[in-house]
Amino acid sequence: MEGQGDRNNPSKETLTARKGNFSLAPHGERMPERQERGRLNELIMQTIRNKEYGGERPLYASHDLRLENVTIHVGESSIKESSNIEAENCRFEGKYVFWETRGFRVHKCLFTESARSSLWYSSDCRMTDCKVEAPKMFRRMKGIYVENTDFPNAEETLWDCSDITLKNVRIANADYLFMHSHDIRIDNYRQDGNYSFQYAKNVEIHNAVINSKDAFWESENVTLVDCEVNGEYLGWYSKNMRLVRCHLTGEQLLCYVDGLTIEDCTFGEDANLIFEYSTVNATINGNVTSIKNPSSGTITVNGKCGEVIFDENQKEPKNAVVDVKK
Repeated sequence: MEGQGDRNNPSKETLTARKGNFSLAPHGERMPERQERGRLNELIMQTIRNKEYGGERPLYASHDLRLENVTIHVGESSIKESSNIEAENCRFEGKYVFWETRGFRVHKCLFTESARSSLWYSSDCRMTDCKVEAPKMFRRMKGIYVENTDFPNAEETLWDCSDITLKNVRIANADYLFMHSHDIRIDNYRQDGNYSFQYAKNVEIHNAVINSKDAFWESENVTLVDCEVNGEYLGWYSKNMRLVRCHLTGEQLLCYVDGLTIEDCTFGEDANLIFEYSTVNATINGNVTSIKNPSSGTITVNGKCGEVIFDENQKEPKNAVVDVKK
């Protein structure tokens, strides 16, 4: 039939027609966009296997390219200004690999420490089952999905990024992580590194262990569920922060918070002088070392409280209530 084409010679209509999140398939049926994209990639993608490249820009401005068992040696900008790239079982040693790249999939790949700053100014990245030894990854990017991946040296990673999803990810040596990033969703996560999530917005984290002092400073719209957070000065100057069934340790936690909600959380013995100058509604399970000068709200402690301090420095509206049950 005219305009319909066949599997070996797909028509222009087949390749380009779209309606909503679906596309027209060879016989007029509709299929999910991802399924169609995978089928079309098989038709149009060039594949490079078992090759090694080095120097500057060896695959610059590539499009519709699949790399299998490829090594990028020390050099710069190897796949910069590219689109629709897939890499599997590859090794990246050079810097600035995926800069200004639109749409790329990285699976079972290694970024060595020398591949620092390899993911900047790009969009629509999907990384799975990788190891990333390089610091300063993901900068000014939008649309990041990372799963089953380790970052053992993640200093200054994920700055000024948006639309981020992490699942089953471990991050270490990660000072200044997620700086100025927003729209972040994380599940099953471990982090070791200080000053994280500063100035971050719209963050939701489940099932995580976060070892970080000065985390979530000046952040906004943050939800932590079933998490453990260890580190002093958590959440200072943040806005709209909610913690559910979390365990928190460290000195002077959650001060100067505007709109703090605590639901069925516990605190370590070192968590002293908490909530100073915060507006807070909290239900705490277990004992608390000390609470100091919350500005407003109701704090219920289902345990003992070593000390409740209200002094002349309490700030308006000065109507906070602390209810200690034992």
